[in-house]
Formats: sequence, C-alpha cells, structure tokens
Amino acid sequence: MSVVFLQGFGVSAGLIIAIGAQNAFLLSQSVRKNHPLMIACICALSDVLLIGLGLAGVGTLVASNPALARWAAWGGSLFLLVYGFGALRSALRGGVLEAGTEAPPRRAALISATLAVTFLNPHAYLDTLVLIGSIGGQFPAEQRWVFGLGAVSASWLWFLTVGLGGPLLAPLFRKPVSWRLLDGTICLVMWGIAASLMRPYLPF
Repeated sequence: MSVVFLQGFGVSAGLIIAIGAQNAFLLSQSVRKNHPLMIACICALSDVLLIGLGLAGVGTLVASNPALARWAAWGGSLFLLVYGFGALRSALRGGVLEAGTEAPPRRAALISATLAVTFLNPHAYLDTLVLIGSIGGQFPAEQRWVFGLGAVSASWLWFLTVGLGGPLLAPLFRKPVSWRLLDGTICLVMWGIAASLMRPYLPF
C-alpha cells in the first residue's frame, strides 16, 4: 500500500510543481500577504475535489468529449489572457512592497479569483481528472483511493509550502525591479498557457 501511496504522491507532485496559472496566482498573493493560507487551502481542496472525481471516472468522460474540451480551452484561455494583461499592467507600473500603503483585496474577491484561476484553467482538469484519474483507475478499487490519498497529500504539501513560504520573500520585493520581474513572469506564464490551450483549435 505504501508503494501505491508514493506513486500517487509522485505523480501529483510532478504535475503540480510546475509554473502555472494557479501557482503564479498563489505566489503573487502570498508575497503580498493577502490571505495566503486561505488561498492555499482553497487550491488544495479544489485538487481534492478534482482528483476524487477523476478517480471516480469523470476523467474518462471529459477525455472522450471533444466539444466539452474545446469550450473549456477557449473559456480558460480568455480568463488567462485577461489576467495576464493585468499582470503586464502591474509590471509596467512598477511598485514596491510597503505595509499599509495599499488596501488588501477583500476576502470575497480573493476567493472568487482563486476559484476562477483554478476551475477556468483546463490544465487543472487535464492534470487531475484525466491524468491522475486515468492512472489511478488502473489500480484495484481498494488501492485506487490509496493512490488518491498520496496525490492529494502532495497537493496539500505543495500549496501550503508556497502559501506560507511566500511571505519570507517579502524583503526581496521591497525593490521595484523584483515586482516587475514577478509580474512580468506571471504575464508570460498566463499568456503562454493561453496560447498552448488555443493552438489546437486555431485554423493556422
């Protein structure tokens, strides 16, 4: 059973520990100390839901429905383009991290943004519903959920590490160039993911 758990942990870690829309959003808010623990928990709980659905067989349905996959790709791409534009504008404007100079976003706004960057990103469904779901589906029923437990454990460990570790980088982001680099990188990541999602559906 421990081997199956480690397999689930390794697969999930390999998919999650990559620069993506969700990680970029969490890191940017964590550095700003905008409720990073809350955002990390929402990200991890979302993974628990999606991995659970994937192991229950929903991944097969998504993978076999081209129309659903196409609409998910276009909707997610639009969101990522808009978010990337906001990051670009922030990078051009510049700024420094100074406590008390800017009102933090409301909890409701952060929750909405976290849910959007999670559930409007088709890569989340590909990684959890399809990939983890299909790999875990190869195990017998009693081992499948051990695999899933390993997968969600990796998710919790990663998101809590990013969420709680981000504030340690705060001194670095008292320099304007650091903010420009972070926001510029986030913009490129968001637009790069959007382009990769739209490429299969473009006529050229």
